[in-house]
Amino acid sequence: GTVDAPIGRHPTDRKKMAVEPRNGRRAVTHWEVIARYRGVTHVRCRLETGRTHQIRVHMASIHHPVAGDPIYGMKNGVKAPRLMLHAWRLSFTHPRTGERLSFCAEPPEAFARTVEKLRNHS
Repeated sequence: GTVDAPIGRHPTDRKKMAVEPRNGRRAVTHWEVIARYRGVTHVRCRLETGRTHQIRVHMASIHHPVAGDPIYGMKNGVKAPRLMLHAWRLSFTHPRTGERLSFCAEPPEAFARTVEKLRNHS
């Protein structure tokens, strides 16, 4: 799926971002399901834009907040040891040289352990 919704400052909580149709900046997140577990869906997100908290805001806006998110998540959501969000690959064009740079990183141990537990209990 795709979430194409502008993001700006939350109207009443200046520490948060929100989908803001009038004052927000364009933000597009493409997502795909990797696996479904009991109460949780593992998704891959690809960003067209790079807004502050973009994945967290967009996923919460479609009622699928990131597990373990203390700001945008549900109060009675799935318990997680950390924010279950990991940038396994980052790519961008260097602003000075124009060179395309890409970086990959394996998920942290707590993230990998949590995904493994979900696999084993679903």
